[in-house]
Amino acid sequence: MRTPRWWALALALAVVAGLAPPAHAFPATSRSALIAYLAGISGRYTLSGQHNREPNSDPTKYTRLAQGITGQTPGLWGGDFLFSAADVAARSTMISEAIRQWQGGSVVALTWHMCPPTTGPTCGWDSSGVLSHLSDGQWSQLVTDGTALNNAFKSRLAEAVPHLRRLQDAGVPVLWRPVHEMNDGWSWWGGRPGANGSRRLYQITRDYFTAQGLTNLVWVWNVKDLNMGSIGQYWPGAGYADVATLDVWVKMEPSAADYQAMLGVAGGKPIALAEVGRAPRPALLDAQPRWTWFMVWAEWLIDPAYNTNASVQASYFGPRVLNRGEFSI
Repeated sequence: MRTPRWWALALALAVVAGLAPPAHAFPATSRSALIAYLAGISGRYTLSGQHNREPNSDPTKYTRLAQGITGQTPGLWGGDFLFSAADVAARSTMISEAIRQWQGGSVVALTWHMCPPTTGPTCGWDSSGVLSHLSDGQWSQLVTDGTALNNAFKSRLAEAVPHLRRLQDAGVPVLWRPVHEMNDGWSWWGGRPGANGSRRLYQITRDYFTAQGLTNLVWVWNVKDLNMGSIGQYWPGAGYADVATLDVWVKMEPSAADYQAMLGVAGGKPIALAEVGRAPRPALLDAQPRWTWFMVWAEWLIDPAYNTNASVQASYFGPRVLNRGEFSI
């Protein structure tokens, strides 16, 4: 549901004056309600979004920048479980913010730049950590149930369970994007097509979290804007993905061919722009109206090679874009 901007402004002023509760504070809801909402706005509206990466001790760092530029709070708040010792230690702070964001009226999206199962729970952004590469033999073990690496991977997944369960207990559905950009080989989990490749790791991840009783996760499948003709090699199946998403880094914005490729693989499920450097132009969203959200990636919001204050404002105030307070679920 869209709330007219004049009413959102009036209600915001009433909140400041102490005369009304925050606009569209979301009650506890189900993953199915969030999926249905995304399906309902597909082709009509797009949620604005902003990712917040390091540090997890300050999980609204970039959302505050978006607020300063636009005078609006993004409709979607993005966070990350991350990998460094300091950020792993601050995961509870990040989860507390996710709960506040949902209760305040923003949708929550989470990703995880995960350390490989060959290391401990913390690592670096280097060839021994997130950017490491598993041999073919190691990969075969990883996707084979009961092997040492498979068990180590599930132990890594277990680190997130208490945090995700805390969100579930608070009634927060999560746009959950594991094994992201799986068609690119920059990470230890990506760049392996086919049935036993990166998509199998995604399937194992969903099966594991489902077995833990987590029912609040909207499963977001994700690829990067390269070799789009082969993304079907990474599709885990309709039973594993609720939303199909694209990260736009090779290009400044998704091409018409990228858009059609995502619609084709999604098979009628909602699609979204999970990472963008440039906030989408209104004209782009007119031409590609089925993107249900976009999420500007961290400091790219203020990178003049991608955005200006005026272009971000134009995006946030485009006729198809919904910011916090302009929708309810």
